[in-house]
Amino acid sequence: MSSAKLPYKRLAFLEMLAFWKGEVRNKDLENQFGITRQQAYKDFIQYQALHPHHLLKLDKACYAFADKTLPHYFSGGLDDFLSWLESGHFVLPHTLPNACATRLNVPERRASRQVVAMLVKAIQQKLRVEVNYISLSHPENEGRIISPHTIVKAGSRFHVRGYCEKSQGFRDFVLSRFREEAEIEGPSPYSIDQDEAWQTSVTLVLAADPRLSPAQQHVLAHDYQMENNQLCIATRAALADYLLREMQVNTKYLDGKPEAQQLVLVNRDDIKAWLFKS
Repeated sequence: MSSAKLPYKRLAFLEMLAFWKGEVRNKDLENQFGITRQQAYKDFIQYQALHPHHLLKLDKACYAFADKTLPHYFSGGLDDFLSWLESGHFVLPHTLPNACATRLNVPERRASRQVVAMLVKAIQQKLRVEVNYISLSHPENEGRIISPHTIVKAGSRFHVRGYCEKSQGFRDFVLSRFREEAEIEGPSPYSIDQDEAWQTSVTLVLAADPRLSPAQQHVLAHDYQMENNQLCIATRAALADYLLREMQVNTKYLDGKPEAQQLVLVNRDDIKAWLFKS
């Protein structure tokens, strides 16, 4: 088959699931593109003919991506996969010739696709997972058992939120800091409904730094379409600090230059219980 007739979008979707989810089936293509079982089967046969060593057969109708191989048609990263998990909408990334817009190409922190696949499985099937995790405060490998419930993109980083049996509470874990492979530990007794910070909604009230001149405050009010010189943002309590950081709002102290601070949190006392301690 000539390259002009290849079903690029379906082959890219097949690769994305095999690569990041760790499994792909005929039914995934059927549901995503509204094609018949026979057509989905033909897509798999065609892909295997073109790239015979890329897919590993897990069972009769399930395939995974082989180690040390890279996708041919799916050029996106973890962000694209998680966008699909969130919305179900799949877009094949490509750049238009003579495009009149662009965006910063910020490097993604490296996340193990095997760990991502296991976390997604655990979330969807409500399972416990044994992981090895490092952090800046504990740079040595630490074994933990977590019950993940949601993967979050916060600014330029990804983390998974879930119950940590070692900490005995719900915590956030940066995806790039998992080490080795994760292992399923069976059904979890902990659910997203028990995560108080996730289930609690808070409203952040932001305003221009009062040290700015009235004219400068008006510029910011216009930028953010403030009403009565305030910007009110509803969010989950568990995400409040991430949102404030993304808005470059320092809740610990005022920057020496109001032009650098720009925005301040008006209702800090109302939400301080949900802000990070450090």
